[in-house]
Amino acid sequence: MDLTRRRSFAIAAACLLGPRAAWAALHDPALTAPYRALASEPFPVPAIDLSRIKPEFLRREVQGVEAVSREPPGTIVVDPAKHFLYLIQPGGAAIRYGVGVGRSGFAWSGAATVNSKQAWPDWYPPKEMFERQPYLRRAMRKMRLGIGMPGGVGNPLGARALYLWQDNRDTLFRIHGTLEPWTIGSNVSSGCIRMINQDVIDLYERVEPGARVVVLGAPEGVIVTSRGGDGLPPLHQLVRDPGALARGLW
Repeated sequence: MDLTRRRSFAIAAACLLGPRAAWAALHDPALTAPYRALASEPFPVPAIDLSRIKPEFLRREVQGVEAVSREPPGTIVVDPAKHFLYLIQPGGAAIRYGVGVGRSGFAWSGAATVNSKQAWPDWYPPKEMFERQPYLRRAMRKMRLGIGMPGGVGNPLGARALYLWQDNRDTLFRIHGTLEPWTIGSNVSSGCIRMINQDVIDLYERVEPGARVVVLGAPEGVIVTSRGGDGLPPLHQLVRDPGALARGLW
């Protein structure tokens, strides 16, 4: 069997196994190359097992997306329903990333600003998270801003974090990396927007503090949170607690 026939046979067999297996077998370099291991980081960033992620959630440039066409270049637009984050580019283009978003009871939408950004950020879970998941305390230690976890391997904020504020107040919501890249494309977080580490590193390099962030699903300029059965207080109660302003939601 010659090379052409063997390749055709492999493609046909992969298609019979389903789209994810087909994607893992065919390896489009334009989409897979960004997800190799990164050797330049202070902590390991391993290669991503792309067989566990739907190909539509891999980073790519797109054109003519109606949901983002009204925003100027440099704006971040998150579409929670489709699990996409767009970074608007000049000329009507956007870089599209797959994301994980808030699970039931932790969804939010509205407009905010990137107040700051950090590489390998520390994590300070809010007291409500400790109440829901008391086992988390075993992984924490006393740090400068309270009980938390230093940045690095094992930190659920991953390799980068962008901190979102509104009206000069911390919303407690973040765009950050994840230890669980296979959850991209699902509703899984406690309200934050999670990304593959390689993707959030790429976004971090492209976005500066002051950038506008729009999460679709609410009127302009209003952040709306939904409260489920897990006991997370409404946003306005969280931001009234001065000690909570330094803490992020995973």
